[in-house]
Amino acid sequence: MNGWILAATVVLAGGGAAVLWGVTSGPMSRRVVAQNLATSVACPVLLLLAQGYDRPAYVDLALLMALLGPIGTLVFARLLAVDLAGDRPRAGRGSPACRANGGAFATGPAAWGPTWAAAALGAVVVVAVCVATGPGRAMVKLLVTGALLIGGNVIASRALSGGFEGVRGG
Repeated sequence: MNGWILAATVVLAGGGAAVLWGVTSGPMSRRVVAQNLATSVACPVLLLLAQGYDRPAYVDLALLMALLGPIGTLVFARLLAVDLAGDRPRAGRGSPACRANGGAFATGPAAWGPTWAAAALGAVVVVAVCVATGPGRAMVKLLVTGALLIGGNVIASRALSGGFEGVRGG
């Protein structure tokens, strides 16, 4: 067992525990956030395993998951929109919670805590694997995977935490 595999095990154990807690407890919104977190944890684990086992095919799988994971979360958010709207409190435009959130609807930390933690984890793993890989086509693929992982996670969490203003149904 090398350091990459050990890091993958630690990330999988910590992230898996958070995902398991999220899907087994709480309202529907927490369960959908946990589904999004599962993808956000699995991608860095695959990148670490790709480096640990020297299997570049795992990077392709992580790229595919980084692309399709947030899309799945957005589909769940759309299909469960009525249930999710009942779970989260919404504040009016003039409320202090709304002003603190930059003018958007107040949603609380339900989706944003795991989002920033997963984005930071993804960024750290991508940078570490890029340094180990060195310049080349593999590094470009890793950077694209990291951008999709972080960007998709932020977009999906935004959709879960109140939607986008001006979009019908969100």
